[in-house]
Amino acid sequence: MTRHRRTSCDASTGVAQVFSTWQVGRLSRRFQVKKSAVAAVSTGLIALLVAGVWYGQYREPAQTPSVAAWSTAKPASSAVARPSMAASEPGLERPVALPAVVASATELDVESVLTELVGRKSTLSMFQLDDFARRVVATVDNLGRSHAASRLWPVNPAKGRFMTETHGDVEVISADNGLRYTPYVLLIETVNLREVAAAYARLYPLFQQAYEALGYPNRQFNDRVLDVLDQLIATPDVESPIAVRLPAINGPMQPLRPWVLYEFADPELQSLSAGQKILLRAGPVNERRLKSKLAELRRLLGTVAASQ
Repeated sequence: MTRHRRTSCDASTGVAQVFSTWQVGRLSRRFQVKKSAVAAVSTGLIALLVAGVWYGQYREPAQTPSVAAWSTAKPASSAVARPSMAASEPGLERPVALPAVVASATELDVESVLTELVGRKSTLSMFQLDDFARRVVATVDNLGRSHAASRLWPVNPAKGRFMTETHGDVEVISADNGLRYTPYVLLIETVNLREVAAAYARLYPLFQQAYEALGYPNRQFNDRVLDVLDQLIATPDVESPIAVRLPAINGPMQPLRPWVLYEFADPELQSLSAGQKILLRAGPVNERRLKSKLAELRRLLGTVAASQ
């Protein structure tokens, strides 16, 4: 008879919470499960539509650069392939006229745009409005890479506990773990993505400026958004339950919260991008529903008129 043992792990309660030490954090394969306010989707960026739901469940090592230091950051290389959807597929062409500079697009617009989409209460409780554009840009870019740094996320953490259970000698993500995400997914499904795409176009000058400051002066942020969306939509379907494991930690330094070090037991899954792993951890039902919304958003952003 298979023995089941269920464990619960306290979720982080703030963006600044970290592992016990930087040394321990470096040992982590950065199993980053993000949860929280993606329900609001805000500008329609994947940072808010996908990964935000799980933001805050795991945290970064200490000694991280401040938001002010982003402007000097160099673009990180990525070994993760970014599949593109066929250019000939209807409705997926890239826009050619997103605005470069619009004087009215300021950080002050962010709160009003989000409020129009999800209401003032949700805006103030869910989002990190300070340096919002830079947070969104950094998060979107990182979702297509191996690691999405939680300190840069544009959303606040949601309450909840990450749950695992054991099937015999194998530890897996608990089937109940995805249940607490259901209300957020339901809210995502109620948001009008056409309004989201329009808000994205309205705020695009802020995102483009932040993207250039991040270290990409000759690139369009919208191209990166579409690339990452393509990658997330192409996330493989994996049969549940998904096995996870804790890596061995040698030496006297032991983490106060070892669950932050969880990684996928399957090396192929562990090698996926941060955004793809986020979708897998949501559970198969939530993954399918989120990917459906991502595909819809991809079509809209691929053709959005940016004359807002």
